[in-house]
Amino acid sequence: MAIDLGDYEAGKKYDGDYDDDLAKLQKRLAHIQVAHIVHKRRAVVMFEGWDAGGKGGAIQRLTALWDPRNYEVWPISAPTAEEKARHFLWRFWQRLPMDGSIGIFDRSWYGRVLVERVEGYASEAEWKRGYDEINEFEAQQADSGTTIVKIFLHVTQKEQDQRLEDRLEHPWKRWKTGADDYRNRAKRPEYLKAMTEMFERTDTRWAPWKVIDGNDKKAARIAVLTAVADRLEANVPMDPPELDPAVAKVARKALGLKD
Repeated sequence: MAIDLGDYEAGKKYDGDYDDDLAKLQKRLAHIQVAHIVHKRRAVVMFEGWDAGGKGGAIQRLTALWDPRNYEVWPISAPTAEEKARHFLWRFWQRLPMDGSIGIFDRSWYGRVLVERVEGYASEAEWKRGYDEINEFEAQQADSGTTIVKIFLHVTQKEQDQRLEDRLEHPWKRWKTGADDYRNRAKRPEYLKAMTEMFERTDTRWAPWKVIDGNDKKAARIAVLTAVADRLEANVPMDPPELDPAVAKVARKALGLKD
C-alpha cells in the first residue's frame, strides 16, 4: 500500500497515562538493548522527517534507559570535504554499529533523495541512481544480520510553523534553528514530491518505512518507541542470560549467601 503523508495529520491527543506508558516502554526497551548486547546482535534505528518534527525528542526518550556503551547517536549534517570526495554512502559505512550495539541516525543516507535532490546538491542522475544504491545498502545490512528500523515523523505546515516560532522565542531552544529551516520550509511542495517518490522506491520488505503522525508530541513519542520496540524485539532472542555457575559460586561466597 502506497504511503500518503496526508493520512498522518490528525494530531490526535494521547489519551492514555503518558508518564506511566512511557516508563513501561523505556523499561521494555532497556531489556531489548540487553538482549542485543548478550546475543551480539546489531540494529540501526533511523529517523527522517521535517525540521522541528520531533526527532530529537523521540531519540531522547528512546535512549533514556540505555547503556551508553552500547549505542551511538549520529546527528547527520552536511558532508565534509573528505566525505564529498567519496561515494555518498561511505560516511554511513563508517558509522554502522558493531555486534551488540545499536546505531541511531538523526537523518541519514536518505538525504541523497531528499535535501540533495531538492536543493540541487546532487545531479538528477545521482539522486535517481540513489534509490537502488540505498536499497542495496540496506539489503546488505539486513542480510548480514542487522535489524533496520526506519521512522519518518510527519507534521503539518501549521504545526511546524508553531514549533519554529517557539524556537525563536525560547532562549534555550534557539540553538536548534537556523536559516536552512526557513529556506527548506519554502520548498515544502518540492519536498513532498521527493518524499512521495522516496516511499514508493524504498519501502522494502527488509527495510520498511514506519510513518508517525508527529503533530501531538506525546502521542508521537509513544508511537515511535512502540514501533522501534516491536521491530527490534522481533529480531532478537528475548531470553535473559543464564547466571554463570562460576560467577555465582564466587559471588555467594563473597556475599555470605547459602548455596
